[in-house]
Amino acid sequence: MRVELAKGVWRPMTGADLQAVCAIADRVHVSYPEDDAVFAERQRLYPAGCAVFDSEGVPAAYAVTHPWRYAEPPALNVMLGEIPVHSSTYYIHDIAMAPEARGSGAGSAIVEAVIAHAGETGVPNLSLVAVNNSVPFWSRFGFEVVAEPALAEKLLTYDADARFMVRKIAA
Repeated sequence: MRVELAKGVWRPMTGADLQAVCAIADRVHVSYPEDDAVFAERQRLYPAGCAVFDSEGVPAAYAVTHPWRYAEPPALNVMLGEIPVHSSTYYIHDIAMAPEARGSGAGSAIVEAVIAHAGETGVPNLSLVAVNNSVPFWSRFGFEVVAEPALAEKLLTYDADARFMVRKIAA
C-alpha cells in the first residue's frame, strides 16, 4: 500500500519500522497494550497489509491488517501463528495515528487503500473491533456495528464500549 499525501506518504511497513510502530501503539493505545512481537508477527505474516505513514522521514501512524475468519477477531496481544488459507473477512487489526498525524487526511487515505486492497483478496467483507469511541469514524466508510452474541465476552476484553463492525465489499 502506497498513498502519497501533502504531509507524508503511506508506504509498506518494514522490519526497521517496528520500533517506531510499537512506540506509536504505546502512546495511542495505552488501554490496549500489545507486545512488540505481535506487530512483528503481523508484519511478517502479511506484509501487504502493513503500512506506516512517513511524515518528514518519521513514522507518525501505522496500519496492521490481514485476511482472517469472520466473527473471530484475534484477542488482544495474541500471536496468530498463520493467516488462514480460506479467509472469510479482511480484518483491520489496528490503524493508529500519533497526535501529530491527526488532521492530515492520513487516516481516511489508509482506510480507503485498505478497502481497495481487501477487495482484491476475494473476501466478502472487512471487519474490525472499534475502540476509543471510533464507531463514528468507521461508519463514514460504510462499516456498521454488527451484534454477534458469540463475541460479547471477547469484546469486553477490550472494554465495555468496544464494537464489532463490518463493511461488505461491493460485488
